[in-house]
Order: sequence, then C-alpha cells, then structure tokens
Amino acid sequence: MKKNLLVPILGVLLCLWMASCVKDTDFDQAENITLTPVVELDLIYFDLEAADFYNDETNTPRLTVSDTTEIRFLDDTEIQESLKKAEFLFVFTNSIPRSFQADFQFLDVANETTYATSTTVAEGSPENAVLSEFTETVEGNDILALTQADKVVVSLTLPSSDANLEGSLNLKSKTTYYLEIKERN
Repeated sequence: MKKNLLVPILGVLLCLWMASCVKDTDFDQAENITLTPVVELDLIYFDLEAADFYNDETNTPRLTVSDTTEIRFLDDTEIQESLKKAEFLFVFTNSIPRSFQADFQFLDVANETTYATSTTVAEGSPENAVLSEFTETVEGNDILALTQADKVVVSLTLPSSDANLEGSLNLKSKTTYYLEIKERN
C-alpha cells in the first residue's frame, strides 16, 4: 500500500511557518507608529511678457503685476496639525532688462497676511535670460501662521517700464511639505 505523504507534510510545514511569523509579534507597538511623508506640490506658474508691464491704452507703466493662487492643501485640520516644515522653491527665468522685487503674501479667508516673504529677481536681457532661484523654509512657530493661509499672492514690481521694453519673465514653483502623522487620542 502506497501512501501519499506530500499533502500532510506540506500542511505541517505551512502551520509551522505561519506560527513562526506571528509568535514574536508585539501588536501593542502598532500604537507607537509615526509616519513621516514628504509631499511635493506645484504652487505657482506663470509667463509674463514685458508688454504686461505697460498699458498701451493709457501710455502709462504698470509697475506691479499680481497673481493669486488658492492653497487647498493646507485647509485640512489633520494636515495643519501634522505639518512640521514647508520648503518653497521659486525659480524665475528673466529676459527683461530690469530687476524685479517679488513679494509673496500668504492670506487667510479674511485677506489678512499670515506669512510673508520676498526676494529679488536678477535682471536679464532678451538675448540672455537669467535664472534666479529662491528657497524659503518655514518651520517652528511660523508653521502655525502658514497653515492659516488659504491663498498666496505673488506681486512683481519693477522700477520702470516703457513701451519699448522686451523680454519675458517666467516663474515655476513647488512646495515640499514635511509631515509627521501620529495616532491621536
């Protein structure tokens, strides 16, 4: 009489394997888990021509141009409580023969400034665009102010403009959010 022992042996080995996987597991440690995700998001993007800084109808310079972008990511309570640090990277490509003052205002729903920063964009030329990078790191007490914002306004100001001004100004930016997510009681 020939017996097939393969099935019982595999059954015993499977039971031993499963018992060894669970034997030393401490499920109470699951409460002490902290997740630290890093989230990268695009923030602001625009292309402006030199003509955007001059009003042809009134023949007057327009020395400041502004743009508003909503920040929907920060309006979640869980995100606000978990945010530990934020890094903003602004990359300007300027082929306008003027330097710019770039101001960034983070505003709450009542349009009150919760956080602000600024930088200078280097002068370029139509033949030679100049790259300017600006990184702003927000952490510590400033994080609370930043999380109260629901939009960011970027204002670009140049010292002078005329109808003959040539070139363009490009902005690309991204934000990196560093979160720490713990179990809340």
